[in-house]
Parts: sequence; C-alpha cells; structure tokens
Amino acid sequence: MPARDLAGHNRISTQALSSLAKATAGQVLAVPPAHVRVSWNDDDGLLALSISSPMGAPPLSAVSRDPDRLTQGGGSILARATAAKASILTQVEHLSGSRLSRVDIRISGLLVREEGRVL
Repeated sequence: MPARDLAGHNRISTQALSSLAKATAGQVLAVPPAHVRVSWNDDDGLLALSISSPMGAPPLSAVSRDPDRLTQGGGSILARATAAKASILTQVEHLSGSRLSRVDIRISGLLVREEGRVL
C-alpha cells in the first residue's frame, strides 16, 4: 500500500526540544543533563541553540600518569567543544526533525570524573 501524506501539522514544544538538547549535550559533553542549560533563538527562520554546560574531564593526576588519556578522550577542551557543536547539531536535527542554524557552546566548568574515559 503506498504511503500517503496526511494533512495537518506536527509541532514539538520548546520544552521537548530543550529536554532533547540537554540530553544530547549531556551525552556528548560527558555530564548529567541536569548540569546543562539551553536556550533557543530565532536565526532568520531557523533555530539557534545556545548551550552552557560543564564538560566531563579526567583528574589531572590521571592525565599526568597517562598523557594519552587526553588524546583518547578527544583532545583539549577547545577541540572537544568544537567537535561537540557539530555532533549536537546533527543529533538534535536528526531526532527532532527541526533545522538548526548553529549551536553555540559555553563551557562553564569541568566535572572531574575518575571512572571510565572521557567521551
């Protein structure tokens, strides 16, 4: 049976988009979603996402014992934040069906974690 387009609209609330963005950013930045703050702005008809969040990081003592741990975890804070922007944009667009113009990230601190590697 052929697919048929149905008339009407589908809308995702700002609250649902914000929850999705927090969960995605939390996963990418290796922090609990509750630590992530998001806001949305209109950018010429597209959505611009602003994120303020700490980033998960290994303790300095672990890095001094094994400097490769930074490389395995994605590199410097700047390199990880830059890569996170693209990853968050792609995932939020894919999961929500919304088009984003950009993602801005402000790293507000580091959440030091001993267990596991930094994602």
